[in-house]
Amino acid sequence: MAQEIERKFLVKDKSYRHSAFRSYVIRQGYICAERGRTVRVRIRDGKGFLTVKGPSNPSGTSRYEWERELPLPEAEELMMLCLPGVIDKVRYLVECGTHVFEVDEFHGDNEGLVVAEVELRSEDEAFGKPSFLGKEVTGERKYYNSSLMANPYKNW
Repeated sequence: MAQEIERKFLVKDKSYRHSAFRSYVIRQGYICAERGRTVRVRIRDGKGFLTVKGPSNPSGTSRYEWERELPLPEAEELMMLCLPGVIDKVRYLVECGTHVFEVDEFHGDNEGLVVAEVELRSEDEAFGKPSFLGKEVTGERKYYNSSLMANPYKNW
């Protein structure tokens, strides 16, 4: 399994939209969303993906991740098995130095929430911070997509 290392931030303005080199719509659901393990089905750009994630380390920056692409019809069938609370969002990709920030604008029950993540090669890797980044929320479980499914932003 691959190790996913990332940092997560709230976004304080919409300047990322002008800097984005790509965007796409994502719809995802969870077959399993227990603390320490999730099984996610995602549909993006006419393709399906199945992702299994393990528990985060104590800082919330690192966890195991396994992902495979699925044919779209299979992903759509698996979405019917998901727990209630589908996540709908638009993801913007923004370059900053040698890193790419993934900025997610949530819709539906999570409308108004915008979060940026950057993947790193190590937990202590330095990276540039674009001006749109706000408070760091790495490791704060309420910002995990699996948590937003069960307790959406509109209820906070």
